[in-house]
Amino acid sequence: MNGTALSFVLVAAFVHAGWNLAAKRVHGGGSGFVFLYYTASAVLCVPVSVGCLLFEPVRPQWTWLLAAVLTAVFHILYGLVLQRGYQVGDLSVVYPLARGSGPLLSVCVAVLFLGERPGVAGLIGAVLVVGGVLVIGSGSGGHDRAARRAGVVYGLLTGATIAAYTIWDDHSVNALAVPPLIYFTTGAVLQSAFLAPVALRRSDLGELWRRYWREVLIVGLFSPVAYLLVLYAMRLAPVSLVAPAREVSIVLGGLAAWKLLGEANPGRRLAGSLVVLAGIAAIAAS
Repeated sequence: MNGTALSFVLVAAFVHAGWNLAAKRVHGGGSGFVFLYYTASAVLCVPVSVGCLLFEPVRPQWTWLLAAVLTAVFHILYGLVLQRGYQVGDLSVVYPLARGSGPLLSVCVAVLFLGERPGVAGLIGAVLVVGGVLVIGSGSGGHDRAARRAGVVYGLLTGATIAAYTIWDDHSVNALAVPPLIYFTTGAVLQSAFLAPVALRRSDLGELWRRYWREVLIVGLFSPVAYLLVLYAMRLAPVSLVAPAREVSIVLGGLAAWKLLGEANPGRRLAGSLVVLAGIAAIAAS
């Protein structure tokens, strides 16, 4: 795998784990919290994107808007399902299952329908990453079976939305040649606009901001940083390698859930983490 692409993905993994930990601290946020952090992302990214457009050698195309509309829909579904999962299940169940099943589906689509051939080492690495992620999440959830079942369901649903936006985003920045920063910013603006009618009807939106403004800003800043790095990585390496490689964030998220949130099964987390790291090494060598 391209060294620059791998570096982008690994940095993105650290940032991604950080904002998911912040999102887990929000209780009762739902669509209101998702709206607030998408809006924060848009406010932060729009000035930078406008400046970049002035120097962009390619003129904006209508296909860029279409691409952004679809990614906005996929990301809204992702944000809502993920936040609901965090309300009803453990971080250490929802996060690993979401981040493991999403890349698995992405790799299958890339190999079966997009004609990508990541090579033997790359495929072994992808399998190891997904397997390690599932090991991390398989023994979690404490003694609350209902919460565990809900976490599994929402984790897998979130994984499906991850696969959808991953494949579409790869198509957008490569086949449609949408500049990643413009693509993400337009998507963030649309996500905020699409959610506004629902979120603004909430009577507690102001209280949600007052209680969780730090988390809103953390997610609003870290989420675009992490995903822009991944979009640029997709321009340098196949999505069938990028999608699993970014899941090193599971190692960080699982350890954080144990150390900071007091969630159980540290031995399983460490074992799964070693498997993930072995997979990352195989992808790096491919």
